[in-house]
Amino acid sequence: MSKSSQIPFRYDTVGSLKRSQRLKEAEKKLFAHKLAIGDFADIQREETKKIIYKQIKLGFHDVTDGEFNRSWWHLDFLWGLNGTERYDYQQSYKFHDGKTRTDNVRLAGKIHYNPAHPFFASFKYVNSLTPDEVVAKQTIPSPTLLFRDNRSDNWAEFYDSWDAYLSDVAAAYRQTIQHFYDLGCRYLQQDDTTWAFLISKLNATQNEPEEHAKYVKLAKDAVKLINQELEGLPKDLTITTHICRGNFKSTYLFSGSYDVIAKYLGQLNYDGFFLEYDNQRSGGFAPLKVIYNNRPNIRIVLGLITSKFSELENPSDLKARIKEASQYVPLDKLAISTQCGFASTEEGNNLTEDQQWKKLELVRDIALDVWPDAD
Repeated sequence: MSKSSQIPFRYDTVGSLKRSQRLKEAEKKLFAHKLAIGDFADIQREETKKIIYKQIKLGFHDVTDGEFNRSWWHLDFLWGLNGTERYDYQQSYKFHDGKTRTDNVRLAGKIHYNPAHPFFASFKYVNSLTPDEVVAKQTIPSPTLLFRDNRSDNWAEFYDSWDAYLSDVAAAYRQTIQHFYDLGCRYLQQDDTTWAFLISKLNATQNEPEEHAKYVKLAKDAVKLINQELEGLPKDLTITTHICRGNFKSTYLFSGSYDVIAKYLGQLNYDGFFLEYDNQRSGGFAPLKVIYNNRPNIRIVLGLITSKFSELENPSDLKARIKEASQYVPLDKLAISTQCGFASTEEGNNLTEDQQWKKLELVRDIALDVWPDAD
């Protein structure tokens, strides 16, 4: 299997899946002190096993744990790094028509690698269930998430310079990814809402030079941090990113075309880019040319199918959109997925588990029709 030609796969999965009713009920019992944590962990693993086998049955070449081992797509991972702590933000994240819980993470010291990060045990379990012909995909948040929502406001308490802080974050992530590799991981995805945040901020500050410059610097720092993190990792490890616009109970955070961040995405040393294109919030396909940046070793995954609502897209419309995107990126370098996962937080989106699987079937069927090598 050639990394550059096979991963990301022609039909791929973003990551999170709807929690089963059994898992939700077990969690309620756990917090009500009516279920032992060991018994909860057994149920969590049993439910994870079911969705892994379901993905395999659907024909997907990679599988995820559905992110059943976490409450948030990003915070649980960040809490597991040494040098961070959990706290009550006392603010809800500003989703359109939705309010989240007020959990957050902040610095509590210098950031460094945690060899006992709980995600390692979760990956080992998933990998143990995955047959040789299928790849276990690990999803984690991008390190840029530490830039946002007051998470790094107190960096000067622990570091002499911002660059020293970035270096520690990059090193902690690099060591974490290397350990996933040592456990057998060959496909890792970094989910990232920071770029969508920057789309919003760069557009909003066009006529405010000082504010605009602040967000330009943040974009440049994000490129620096990510590329520093990726340096020296094994060549047979595929690392992709999902540029997310927010996903909570079928609501979203950010809108806008990729054009204002395209040149920065074109500098990132990822092997693939999952880009949300499920509706007009994402703009047109023209920025794909800049993001692709004539790099024959990457693949761009078009998130054309929404994970937020149950209605199935028209196959003819989806194929027409893939054809349109191929004006900017060679068809051979494109793939398809849902626009996001189905449960970036444990609450999940407003559709049923059955409707979720129908969406993933549609992803598969479109790919099989468009690309001869999809299977």
